[in-house]
Amino acid sequence: MLRDDINNALKDAMKAKDERKVSTLRLMNSTIKNADIEARGAGKGPLADADLLGVFQKMIKQRQESKELYEKGGRPELAQQEAEEIAIIQGYLPKQMSDAEIGAAIDAAIKETGAAGVKDMGKVIGVLKGKYAGQMDFGKASGLVKGRLAG
Repeated sequence: MLRDDINNALKDAMKAKDERKVSTLRLMNSTIKNADIEARGAGKGPLADADLLGVFQKMIKQRQESKELYEKGGRPELAQQEAEEIAIIQGYLPKQMSDAEIGAAIDAAIKETGAAGVKDMGKVIGVLKGKYAGQMDFGKASGLVKGRLAG
């Protein structure tokens, strides 16, 4: 379904001659195909929408890092280009959870898994990824989980 949305948006962007959107959507399609090929090599089928959300988050993270480097390097036009790509990709992600919602989800996952210490962190992250794929930054969530389990 997500793939269809991207392909339809690509057609619309081509008709509208929106070059930034066309190039970003083509890049997204290319990244999806590469991820599918990688999954096939591991003996899996094409990625599901939930898996694609993780791929898109990785794309956003790469662009955020590039944007910061461009800003530090005095290249505002390239930083702006990265920001535009981030906005397009984010359009395909579900609404991101607030810090309070992330905290509540972590507390619920810790309770659900019965996690008692840092050694149980993998279980908690696994539950969170299963329920909230694409809705939270798992790098940030990982630090919060570790803090709660350690303290």
